[in-house]
Amino acid sequence: MSAPRAARPDARLVLVAGAGRLPEQVAHSLDRAGRAFKVLALRGFTDHALRARADATVDLLDIGETLRILEGWGPATVVPAGGVARPSPAAILNAAAAFRNRVALRNLADGGDDRLLRGALALLEENGHTVCGVHEVAPDLLSPAGTIGGHRPDAAGEASIATGRAVLAALSSFDVGQAVVVAADRVLAVEGPEGTDRMLARARALARKPWDLLPWGRMRSLPATVLVKCAKDGQDLRIDLPAIGPRTVRNAAAAGCVGLAVEAGRTLLIDRPETIAEADRLGLFLIGIGVGP
Repeated sequence: MSAPRAARPDARLVLVAGAGRLPEQVAHSLDRAGRAFKVLALRGFTDHALRARADATVDLLDIGETLRILEGWGPATVVPAGGVARPSPAAILNAAAAFRNRVALRNLADGGDDRLLRGALALLEENGHTVCGVHEVAPDLLSPAGTIGGHRPDAAGEASIATGRAVLAALSSFDVGQAVVVAADRVLAVEGPEGTDRMLARARALARKPWDLLPWGRMRSLPATVLVKCAKDGQDLRIDLPAIGPRTVRNAAAAGCVGLAVEAGRTLLIDRPETIAEADRLGLFLIGIGVGP
């Protein structure tokens, strides 16, 4: 995909709202900044609170109607936020049958989620719109660098963070997940298409196994288990920005983690005060880290 276009100064900002809390939080951030914007709700995905203030509502696969609405609003800078369920390849091809760009259609229908999302962006850009990420319009929602909350990693935790960063750096050229659970130099789980929460469930199951035996035969759990989450190299942050929230913290604690390390400036903290409070309550450190191994 070509480099993202710069937003036109006369372009109207349009928040395309999917599922979850993120779209509402982006709307609140834009309100705080005094930025005018319209909300395009996705039927069946957008939460009730944001649907109530939506300027229009469309079906996820009604590409023609979406483009007609955006055209009526004038040149648009589109900000996608929130989750959607991946449609079947047949449904995507049927919905986009009126469009001539077969490369874009293949990108939509085939391959991983990254290719699906990039294909959707290509259709928008081919019709004169630009696409911005949440990180560009609501930077206050991103993780800061350094310790967040009341706990800090010890030396063993720092070693696990270093291992996790190295693993993610080595895997970043592949279309796999953005997170890993590590304990010192042991990799317990790598995120796949199932997402962070289900990866943590796998790590929780593994943590119950007798990895080590003390000399007198008692079981010992792995020390310094840490969740590390970073964006992949070349990842299109406009549509796939790493994120954690209070539920991530609770699931990490249940998996035996002593802390979470996320990429500063490129990871969303969903429900930020609650996320920090939950980490403090459970005794987990939360830290924003730089990129690289």
